[in-house]
Parts: sequence; structure tokens; C-alpha cells
Amino acid sequence: MSAQPYGLIATFATTAEAMHAAEQVRDAGYKFWDVISPFPIHGMDRAMGIRRSKVPRASFLGGLAGLTTGMTLIWWSGAYNFPLIVGGKPYFSPMFAFPVSYELTILFTAFATVIGMFLFNKLPMHYHPVLKYEKFHRGTSDRFFVVIEARDPHFDATGTRALLAAVGGQEITELED
Repeated sequence: MSAQPYGLIATFATTAEAMHAAEQVRDAGYKFWDVISPFPIHGMDRAMGIRRSKVPRASFLGGLAGLTTGMTLIWWSGAYNFPLIVGGKPYFSPMFAFPVSYELTILFTAFATVIGMFLFNKLPMHYHPVLKYEKFHRGTSDRFFVVIEARDPHFDATGTRALLAAVGGQEITELED
């Protein structure tokens, strides 16, 4: 029984080669691919055409929910559920609600950030087919890899292999799922 093909992986020796390959793969129209490197490469996101993360939006919405929850909680308890005038103060004032709202804003922002990171990054991912590549350990020390997935609409085994070879990819290998 043969395994499903996951895609192709190509090895690059330098950051400049990996950056150039990323730009070429992006320009070829591939959508499901990745670059693996032993360290962050400045400008690689732009070279890959990666848009900004959605996690900050989730964080903002979590903070807004925390602020709203805090203000609503203090309003409901002080002005609606148990209205009590103490020392001539109003039933509700944002100044009284600020400490609770502030703390709930921080708490909800933290929860939304962590949950958003897990959801948007599809975590936890306990297994990835690239880990089966026998030379993957080199990607943690001195080599760079470009992986193009077989599920990509532009993927064609021979055409994709030719593209990776044309941009300088070495040791182009088929990965199994």
C-alpha cells in the first residue's frame, strides 16, 4: 500500500537562494507551500506573499469584549440590579467601572490571543509529513527547504519539480503523507 503524496521538498544552501526561490514560487501562483529555515529570515514573509496575521484582530475583539463586559457588569449591578445611592454618587459612572473593566480587558485579550493563535495556526499539530524527510534535521542547522504541497491547484509533479530545479533547488524529493 503506497502512501498519498504530500508534495515536493527542495534544499537550498543559503538564505539568498531560499529568498529567491520563495519569490519565484509565489510568482508562479502557488498557494499551499512553505519555507523552512533554521532561523527567521528578514523579508521572507514579503517574499512568500504572506498577509498580516489575523491574531491581532482576535486580540482586539477580546479586549473590546472584556471592556464591554466590565462596564456592563458594573452598570447592571449598580444601576439596575441593586441601585443604591452612596454619598450622593450616581448609580453608574465609568470611573467606578474602570478597574474591573481594565482587568477584564486584559484577561479577555490574553484569552482571545491564545485561542486565536491556536485556531488560526491550526494548532496543536502533533505530526507533519515534512518530518519524515530523512534530511529534515539539516533545516534546524544549516539548510533551507521549500515545500510545495500536492493539494495546491497549480501542483503538477513534473512541472513543480522543474520549477524547483530552475530556481536552484537541490535534492528535490517527493514527500509522502
